[in-house]
Amino acid sequence: MRAVVGWLARPVPLARVAAFRALVYAFVIWDVLFNFDDVIQHSYVPELYQPTLLARLVHLPPLSTAVSYALLAALVLSCVLAIAGRAQRVAGWGVTLTFWVWALNSQGFSYVQHDHMALMIATLVLPTAGVAHYRDHTLSQAAGWAMRTVQIATVLTYFGSVFAKWSRAGSLVTWANGSVLTWAIVRRGSHFVEWTLAYPMLLRAAQWGSLALEILSPLVLFLRGRWLYLAIGCFLAFHLATFVAMGIHFLPTVVCWFAFLPLEKVTERVAARRERRRPVAA
Repeated sequence: MRAVVGWLARPVPLARVAAFRALVYAFVIWDVLFNFDDVIQHSYVPELYQPTLLARLVHLPPLSTAVSYALLAALVLSCVLAIAGRAQRVAGWGVTLTFWVWALNSQGFSYVQHDHMALMIATLVLPTAGVAHYRDHTLSQAAGWAMRTVQIATVLTYFGSVFAKWSRAGSLVTWANGSVLTWAIVRRGSHFVEWTLAYPMLLRAAQWGSLALEILSPLVLFLRGRWLYLAIGCFLAFHLATFVAMGIHFLPTVVCWFAFLPLEKVTERVAARRERRRPVAA
């Protein structure tokens, strides 16, 4: 148990949490304004609301137009305050509450977007790390637990999809040997990949490759150094390929991959550059 707890809550610098928090909250602002932006439109058709299990458990009703705008304003304000390092605890929990209500409402009108799972978990656990500043290199177990939780959620986004494929196709072999990519390219493929329709074996190999990547995804949690960066590069290349091929960007999960990186080094370099640019007193 000591080894498990040590792995789950391995101390990391608070500066890493501060940097990751800024990245996540900045993305959340973009997400709700330009990507995950259907909540206000949903307020005009509340009769179509079919809440997910969690929304039913907390008795979350469909939101009116006024409430949707107020929720958006509160969410953006909380993100800005947290990025600026102001009222961190209040702002952090404000982001958690408003973003989860926003997400549950959005997913109550359409399919559940699993690319947002890790991002939702990130907004949930980041406030538990407490106050964190960009230059604070104090090691913190709470910060380590928050970052590890985001890492696990990121990996489970891929590993969990394996079971979804299994349940839908009946077996993983059936899915990998099927025509999933052919159907996707015919439906929404770009001009860059239309030529692959003439090579079904190539598409089948790509399906086996993506399935193998998802099955092996938990190994990322135990990699270090160059091997870790190589693994992250493979997943990011995978998402780049799906974006070029079919316009599927998966950006909410891509942002959460930064939880694996020593972001405090970025803040160190930014601080060092600022110090060099300061005029020397006479």
